[in-house]
Amino acid sequence: MSDNKISLLSFSGKIRTLHLTWFAFFLSFMVWFNHAPLLASIQQTLGLSAQEVKALLILNVALTIPARIIIGMLVDKFGPRIVYSLLLFVSSFICFAFALADSFETLAITRFLLGFVGAGFVIGIRMIGEWFPAKQVGLAEGIYGGWGNFGSAAAALSLPTLALFYGGDEGWRYAIATTGVITLIYSIIYYRLARNTPKGSTYFKPKKTGAMEVTSKGDFFFYLLMNIPMYAALAVLTWKLSPANLGMLSETVSYGIYAGLVALYAYQTSQVWRINGHIFKEPVAEIHRYKFKQVAILDVAYLVTFGSELAVVSMLPLFFKDTFDLSLIQAGLLASGFAFMNLLARPTGGLFSDKFGRKRSLTILIGGLAVGYIVLSNITSEWPIALAVLATMACSFFVQAGEGAVFAIVPLVKRRMTGQVAGMAGAYGNVGAVLFLTVFSFVTPSAFFLVIAAAAIVTLAAVQFLDEPEGQTAEVMPDGTVQMIDVS
Repeated sequence: MSDNKISLLSFSGKIRTLHLTWFAFFLSFMVWFNHAPLLASIQQTLGLSAQEVKALLILNVALTIPARIIIGMLVDKFGPRIVYSLLLFVSSFICFAFALADSFETLAITRFLLGFVGAGFVIGIRMIGEWFPAKQVGLAEGIYGGWGNFGSAAAALSLPTLALFYGGDEGWRYAIATTGVITLIYSIIYYRLARNTPKGSTYFKPKKTGAMEVTSKGDFFFYLLMNIPMYAALAVLTWKLSPANLGMLSETVSYGIYAGLVALYAYQTSQVWRINGHIFKEPVAEIHRYKFKQVAILDVAYLVTFGSELAVVSMLPLFFKDTFDLSLIQAGLLASGFAFMNLLARPTGGLFSDKFGRKRSLTILIGGLAVGYIVLSNITSEWPIALAVLATMACSFFVQAGEGAVFAIVPLVKRRMTGQVAGMAGAYGNVGAVLFLTVFSFVTPSAFFLVIAAAAIVTLAAVQFLDEPEGQTAEVMPDGTVQMIDVS
C-alpha cells in the first residue's frame, strides 16, 4: 500500500481490484441504459405510443434514488464483493425479462426494476476506498467512475449494430439479452476474483443497520432535513406519470404513492431515531465524531454535477438539432461529446483532488461548471457549430471532473459508512436530474442552462464550508481496539 504509483497495465493487487470493479460498473450502466438506443425498434415492435415511451424513460430512473440508499447500507454491512455479484446476477434475469416482454405493462415493470442496477456505482466506491490509500483514492475513484460510466455510451454505440447483426424486426431483443448474458457471466467472475479488502486489512461495518449514524444532536435534524429532497424527487416523478401529465397512473394510484412516500419518510425517521437516539442521552466521544455537513455538501455538489450531466445528456441532441437545423444522427453525434468526456475528465478531477487539495479542487471545478453553463445559455444559431461543440465539451469537462472530485472525498468522511455516504450522494445526483429535467419542461434551453448555473453558484458557496480531510479518522476493530486511518 505504500506504492504511490497507479500502473494501469498491471493486473495484480489493488490494480486488479480497480479493473475488476470498474468493469462491473461498466456492465451495470450498460444494462441500465441498454433500452435507450433501441427505443425506436421497441416502439415499433410493440406499437407503443409516444407517452408510453416517455414513461419508460421515467421509470428507468425512478427506483435508482431509493436503491442507492438501500445498496449503500447493504454494502457497508455485507461487503462489496457479494453485493456487486448479487446485483449483477439478479439484474441479468430482469434484463432477460425485458427482452422477452410482449406488452407495455411487462416493459414498464421490468424497466422500473432495472433502475435498481443503477445503484451499482455505490458499491465500487466502497471497494476502491478499501484498496487505495488517501493519496491515491481520488484518481482511483475517478478511473472507476469515469470508465464505468462509459457503459451507457458503449450501449448507445454498440447495441444498434448488434441488433442489426442479429437481424429481423426483433433483433433488439437479442441485443438486450446479450448484455444480460455478459452480466450474468461476469457476476460469477467478480464473485470468484474480487476481495473486499487487501490481505490483513479489516472491513469496518456500521454498528447498526437501517440509517446513517450521526454524532451530534444538530446533525440528527440536519440528516432528517437532507432526506426530504429524495422523497420529493420521487413525488415529482409520480406527478409526471399522473393524470396531470403523461396520464400513465390513475389519480387513485398517484395519491396512493404520495401517501406511501409520506409513510416511508416517517418510517425512515423512526429508523434514524433507532440508530441515533442515544446521542440525546450521552455525547459521542470526540475521537469517533464526524461532521454531517461534509455529507450534505457532497450531496449538493453531486446534485449539480451528475444531476446536470444526466439532464443535459437527455436534452442536448434535440437542442443541437433545433438550434442548428441538423438531422437527428448529426445532432446525436455532436452531443455525444458531452458523455465521452467521462473517460478523461472524471479521473482528472480525482487526480486534481489528490494533488492540489479536496476543497480547492472542488471549488475550482464547480466554479468552472457555473461559467460553462452560462456560456451554453448564450449559444444561438449564429454560433459556428464547431465553437458550440467546443463550449459543450469544455463545460462537460468541469461537470465530470467535479464528479470525480466529489467522490475523491466520499471515502474519507467515515470509512465504515462509505457505502451509505456514497449512496446518499449518488441518490442526490438522480434528484438533480429530476429537478433539472422538470425545470426544462417549463422553460427554454437558455433558461435551463442558467438555472443549472445558478444552482452551481449556490453550491460553490456551500463548498466553502467543507472541511479539508486531514489527519486521521478512528474506527473500532472487532476486538474493541481503535485503529486510526489516514485521510490526508
